[in-house]
Amino acid sequence: MKFDEIDKKILNILQDNGRITNADLASKVGLSPPPMLERVKKLEKNGVITKYVALLDPKKINKSTIVFVSITLARHRLKSIDLVKEEFKKCPEILECYSITGEEDYLLKVLVTNVEEYENFMLRKLAKIPAISRIKSFIVLSTVKYETKTAIE
Repeated sequence: MKFDEIDKKILNILQDNGRITNADLASKVGLSPPPMLERVKKLEKNGVITKYVALLDPKKINKSTIVFVSITLARHRLKSIDLVKEEFKKCPEILECYSITGEEDYLLKVLVTNVEEYENFMLRKLAKIPAISRIKSFIVLSTVKYETKTAIE
């Protein structure tokens, strides 16, 4: 899908404030509310806008330990891969999961309360998945940049 300048403005504004009213969005973009609503609905229908969310401060919900985890599979069989993906989807501690190239097969972003909770998660959930042969953990010391907005230019 190609974006004109108005679409780009809409997407940038919505990424900053997903709760903006249609009237306020229309005003900022320079349209009247009815065509504004049609544009947003088109972006949603085409899958450009996939959902609206509230971003939480992890410290305020007592989940301030971020761990990146690389996973290596024992075998690269379709059944094993499907099993691993399904197990990952069941884990609320896993915020993000990527299939990657290189020596490892998956990269996970895990959010937990503390290192002890991570250890418990690793031993009781990840280590019990039979298709996994190696788990490497990287505990985040501090966050240098955290951004959810994608530049639309």
